[in-house]
Amino acid sequence: MFTQGQWTFAVLFAITFIGVLIYAYRKDIKLHRFHFKGSGKVLLGFFLFIVILFVIKIYLKR
Repeated sequence: MFTQGQWTFAVLFAITFIGVLIYAYRKDIKLHRFHFKGSGKVLLGFFLFIVILFVIKIYLKR
């Protein structure tokens, strides 16, 4: 399916990309904490909303 060169490129690209993401996140971590303080609560609210929708769907099916 893929040649050896394509696999090598994919692995090196993934490692480099993940490394750059980690570097960029660590560089801006103070800004993230300041600007996105309540984002955890919002994410929890979305998950709770989705769970409630599934419970309603299961309840109405019966």
